[in-house]
Amino acid sequence: MKILHFADLHLGVESYGRIDPVTGLSSRFLDFLSALDQVVDYARQNKVDLVLFCGDAYKSREPNQTQQREFAKRINRLSTSGIPIFLLIGNHDLPNAIGRATSTEIFDTLAVKNVYVSNRPEIYRIPTNSGTIQIASLPWLRRSGLLSKEETKNLTFEQINQRLQQVLTNIIAANIPKLNPGLPSILAAHVWVSSAQVGSERSMTIGQEHMLLLSNVANPAFDYIALGHIHKHQVLSHNPPVVYPGSLERLDFSEEEYDKGFYLVEIEPDKEAGKRRVSFDFHQVTGRRFLTINTGIESQDTDPTSTVLRAIAEQEGSVSDAIVRLNISLPAEIEGQLRDNDIRSIMKEAYYFTIAKDIQRETRLRLGKWTAEELTPIEALKAYLESKKVSPERAKLLLEYGEKLIQEQRTREG
Repeated sequence: MKILHFADLHLGVESYGRIDPVTGLSSRFLDFLSALDQVVDYARQNKVDLVLFCGDAYKSREPNQTQQREFAKRINRLSTSGIPIFLLIGNHDLPNAIGRATSTEIFDTLAVKNVYVSNRPEIYRIPTNSGTIQIASLPWLRRSGLLSKEETKNLTFEQINQRLQQVLTNIIAANIPKLNPGLPSILAAHVWVSSAQVGSERSMTIGQEHMLLLSNVANPAFDYIALGHIHKHQVLSHNPPVVYPGSLERLDFSEEEYDKGFYLVEIEPDKEAGKRRVSFDFHQVTGRRFLTINTGIESQDTDPTSTVLRAIAEQEGSVSDAIVRLNISLPAEIEGQLRDNDIRSIMKEAYYFTIAKDIQRETRLRLGKWTAEELTPIEALKAYLESKKVSPERAKLLLEYGEKLIQEQRTREG
């Protein structure tokens, strides 16, 4: 049985994009659709048995009609090819108000063939070309749906999250006795596991987030634990496999070094051991590259523009079609020697670029006849208090506190 596991599509991210003249859509929206097309094409060409999507189809909780249309087109290509697709609800898929439909619920409402949508914890038994597979689902659940106001009254955020962790753990445990041990089983969860290395999802967090421990999800009753929510692909455990595929496309510069793609999971019987054998491999998709170029210029540099151009040239063609940020650090006295037009001209090969200058200005704070650079911290504080004509009694007290703080800082640094 072959399962394609991916997550965190986030259709609707348009940062660093422009309007495509042919379609009238954001060029970054087209980047994300291209990544999704690669998933769909792989699934169809390799005849996978199930496509498992672990949440966050869109960036917004209320995607526009175009985003929904383009997502539905890809889901239709899978379903009409006879490939079942399981859609788990993520935190970005939930509507802003309780009672409203989730962004992917329409597939369930219309009873689209081969499409399964999970917006609540449940056991799903899905027929595939290689037999039936069972999925225990743990979609993103609202805090208010798990704990009442009375239960959270007078609790700190940490105590609330501990309660939530216990509730979610109990939900997983309650579904395990419902599993048929004779069938392959997967736990599909959109959740933050505390040991995971995080990426751009921190900047996309909606409200206070709760976490689960790895031990809460790594239950041997499951052949594979398919996760979503964290944007860096990673394997948290091998026995049983606990896997984040990461986001399908780079969202910002915090993901510059991340490979993007999906996992192909294969489950087959091991007759000798009397159990199932699981393998999983990461497959990269071709996505938009992000590139950071840092260059520092010294005050004695007679041609700072050439220094910057050399730094760009050293990337050996990596600039072309990439989203690039050029960070230039230089002294204020030679800022006027930079030929901005020359720099922008060579950066035109980039898909999108920004130029940021860190101008180093010499600051010399004078305290009476001294400059701040010539004084120790406690001497500088004393000179400051004298310049402000602070009374001797109060100055003495402030100096004592200042000396204590300075000593504490030195102890920490030591």
